Amino acid sequence: MTADTAEQLRAELESVFTNAEYPVEEPMELVPALPDGPGTTFEAGDVRVGVMDFGAEYADYQEYPYETAEALIDDLMTGFREEGLFD
Repeated sequence: MTADTAEQLRAELESVFTNAEYPVEEPMELVPALPDGPGTTFEAGDVRVGVMDFGAEYADYQEYPYETAEALIDDLMTGFREEGLFD
């Protein structure tokens, strides 16, 4: 994985999650901000991650409630790296 891929993915996450209303108490509160609802997929380079995977594969890295999009995205990116998404 290149740093560009991670940066592109982060930019996609920011473009969506900055539109959510914060604070967010639980993941379902983010659904209205998702362009394709629960079917939303984020892509960068060869990396694809569906929003449904956030709860299935990366839930251990998320600590709700979130006060800002940046805090949520930081935790998601940590989870992606830790679980080898960019390997």
